[in-house]
Amino acid sequence: MHNSKHILTKRLLVQGRVQGVGFRPFVYRLAQQLGITGSVQNRVGTVEIVAQGSARALADFEQALLAQAPAIARPYFVSRDLTESTNHTGFRILPSAAQTRTAIHVPPDYFCCRECLEEINDPGNRRFRYPFTNCTQCGPRYTLINSLPYDRPNTSMADFPLCTDCRAEYQDPGNRRFHAEPIACPACGPALFIDFQGNRLMGEDALQQAVALLRQGEIVAIQGVGGFHLCCDATNPAAIAQLRQRKPRPEKPLAVMFPDPEQDQHNWLTSSCEIMPAETNSLRSPERPIILLQRNNRCSLPEVLAPGLNEIGAFLPYSPLHHLLIKDIERPLVATSGNISGEPVMTKSEDASQRLNHITPHILCHNRPIVRPADDSVMRYSHGAVRPLRLGRGIAPLELPLPFNLKEPVLAVGAHMKLTVALAWEDRIVVSPHIGDMHSLRSQQVFEQVIEDLQQLYQVQAKHLIRDLHPHYNTSRWTRKQSLPITPVAHHHAHASALYGEFACRENILAFAWDGTGLGTDNALWGGETFYGLPGQWQRVASLRPFQLTGGDKAARRPWQSAAALCWEAGIDAPDFNIEKRDSELLQKAWQQQLNTIESSSVGRLFDAASALTGLCSESSFDGQAPMLLEAAANRDQGQHWDVDIQDGADRLLLDWQPWLQPLMSHTRTPGERAADFHSTLAQAILQLTQRLRITHDFQAVGLCGGVFQNRLLLEQAARLLEKAGFSVLIPEQLPCNDAAISFGQVMEFGYRQKGTGNAAG
Repeated sequence: MHNSKHILTKRLLVQGRVQGVGFRPFVYRLAQQLGITGSVQNRVGTVEIVAQGSARALADFEQALLAQAPAIARPYFVSRDLTESTNHTGFRILPSAAQTRTAIHVPPDYFCCRECLEEINDPGNRRFRYPFTNCTQCGPRYTLINSLPYDRPNTSMADFPLCTDCRAEYQDPGNRRFHAEPIACPACGPALFIDFQGNRLMGEDALQQAVALLRQGEIVAIQGVGGFHLCCDATNPAAIAQLRQRKPRPEKPLAVMFPDPEQDQHNWLTSSCEIMPAETNSLRSPERPIILLQRNNRCSLPEVLAPGLNEIGAFLPYSPLHHLLIKDIERPLVATSGNISGEPVMTKSEDASQRLNHITPHILCHNRPIVRPADDSVMRYSHGAVRPLRLGRGIAPLELPLPFNLKEPVLAVGAHMKLTVALAWEDRIVVSPHIGDMHSLRSQQVFEQVIEDLQQLYQVQAKHLIRDLHPHYNTSRWTRKQSLPITPVAHHHAHASALYGEFACRENILAFAWDGTGLGTDNALWGGETFYGLPGQWQRVASLRPFQLTGGDKAARRPWQSAAALCWEAGIDAPDFNIEKRDSELLQKAWQQQLNTIESSSVGRLFDAASALTGLCSESSFDGQAPMLLEAAANRDQGQHWDVDIQDGADRLLLDWQPWLQPLMSHTRTPGERAADFHSTLAQAILQLTQRLRITHDFQAVGLCGGVFQNRLLLEQAARLLEKAGFSVLIPEQLPCNDAAISFGQVMEFGYRQKGTGNAAG
C-alpha cells in the first residue's frame, strides 16, 4: 500500500497500433517492474491506463510506455492527466469496454517470430511442428478479426476453446502469450488436412503428404494466413510449366519462397539473387513482403519463373506452416496467388476445391477460418528505398494522417485495376489491402466485402462516396447504386493528390502523372500528364502529344496496336509485327475512319509501342509485360538520348513522341541499346519539361507518380537528373505509385476541394 502523501494517480489515454500487439500485457509487466499500481483497459481503439505511484516512478513509466513498447506496436499519448487518488492494490488488466468515440487501429497480419520458431523446431516443446503457433508479437490479426475490441470471442479462433495448458499461458503475466488472443496448440487449436486417394489425412500426416507431392513435381494449393498459394518446386521446370499451362499464366512472373538464409545450408537466396542491405532488411521485416530482386549470374533457377526478365519475386517464410514446408523440402518453392488470374486470392477450402481443381486436386487446408483475404505485399528497390508495388498482408490496412478534418466520413472506391478502397473520417484515412482488378464477379464481391468490413471494423459509416471520373468502371457503377452523394475525381488528379498527401506538402509542386490510361476531364484517355499546383487546383501544364488510339483500353494487351497508331499518325508505314495482315488492315481502316478510336496521351501506351517497335513484345499475356521486357532489355549503362521536342500547345506544353519512332525502329543499334536510349530520352524529357515550366511557374519539388514509374530504370535516371539540376524529388514510399494509390488521392482531392483553399492545415 502506498503512502498517500507521496503518490500521484494519473489517467493515461494511449492510441495508435495498440490492439493485437501485446500492448496490455506489456503495460502490465512494466507496471509490475516499476512498482506501479492501477489498471489497463481496452476501450475500442484507445487503451486507458490508471497508474499510481511516485512522481519519479510515473515519469519512468510514461517514458517506457513508448520507448520500450512491443516492436510491432505504434503507441502515442492522447492525454496524460492527474486524477483523484484512490488506493489501488496491485495492477490489473480489466475486461475490454466500449466508448462513445472510437479510435480504432486494426493491426495487419504478422510473421512468425523467432521465439515461436524455436518452439516449432524443438522436439521437446509441446508445439513442436505445430503450424498455428503464435504469441502476442506474431501471427495473424487482420485476417481473423471479426470485430473489435480485439478479444478472442471476436476472432475466428472463438470456436477453439483453450486447453488447460494454453489457458495457463494466457493468464500468466510472465508469459509472452499473456492475453495472446490467437493462442493455440495441437491439443486445442486448428489443424491441417488434405484429401488424398479417398482418405482425409490430418495434422502432420497431411503436411508430410503435401511435402511428398511437391518433391514429386506436383502442384499443391496451400491455405495460409490470408488465402491460398499455388505451390510447386521452383527448381523443377516441368512443374513450373505445368502450373503455367493450367492456371493459365503463360509468362507473368511467379513469386518464389526461399528458405530462410539463417537456416539454409544451400544458400539458395544468395546464390540466386543480388541483394542490397535495404532489400535484406525488407525481406526480414515483420511484414515479410515479396521483393523483386535481381537475378545473379550464378542463379540456377529456371528462367521460366520470369521469362525475359532479370528479376525474381522473392520472399521468406512468414507463417509456421511455410517454415515447416520449406525446411522439409529444402529448396525454393513457387508460391503464387491461389486465384483465378486477376481475381482476389481465395480463402475458403470449399471454394479452392471447386475453382482450383483444374489446376490441382491436391489442396492442403486448415480449419481456422480466414475472415477476409490478404494477398502478399510486393515491393521493389529503386532510388535509395524499397517502395511498395502492392499493399497486402503485413502492411495493409494502411493508415495515414490527413492534413485536414473531414466534415463527414467518406469512402473512396479507387479506379478499376490494382484496386484499393479508402475509408476516411475526421483527420484519419485507412487504405485497404489490394483487392485486384474489377473484371470478375468475385472481385466485385470482395470489393463489397472489404467496404463493409472497413466500416464495421472501424465503426465508421461513410456518408459520401468518391469515385473515378470514368463512368463505366465497375466501381463507378457500384456508387450509383448507393443512396449517398457522389463526387467524381479525375484519375490523374488523384495520382498527383496522393503524392502530395503522402509527403504532406504545403507548397505548389510539379507532378508528373504517367501511366497506362485514365479518363481526363476532356473525355480523352490521359496518361502522360504534368500538373502544377496542389489538390483541388491542379493545372494541366504539359502532356505527351496526343494520338488517336484504336481499341481503347484493350490496346494495353496489344502493343503492336499502339505502335501502329503512332506510325500512322506520323505518316509512316508501320513495320510487320508478325500479325495477321487482315487484322492489321482492318485496324488501319478503323483508325482512318475514326471507328472505336479515342484520343490518348498515355506514356504507358508509348512504352508498349516502343517495346513492339524494338521487336521485344507485340502482344502481351499480362498487364505491363511489354514495358517490363523493354526495361529488362535496356542496357543498365546510360543510354544516348535522342532529341527532345517540346512544343507550345494551345493550353499546355506538348512532348512530341514522333522524333523517336525512327530511332526505335533502326537496326543500327541492338534492341537492348534502343531500349536504353528510349529510357534515357524520357528521363531527359522530364528534366527539360521541368526546366521549361520552372520559368513560368513557382515550385521546388517535382513528383513522379503513376504506374509508369514502377520502372526502376526510368525513375532513377529521371530522379538523378532532377536532383542534379537542384530540384527536390518526391517519389511514393508508403503507397504504390500505381493505381493502388488512387483511393487515397481521391480523398485528398475531395478534402482540398471541400476546404476551398490551398492551405494544408485544416
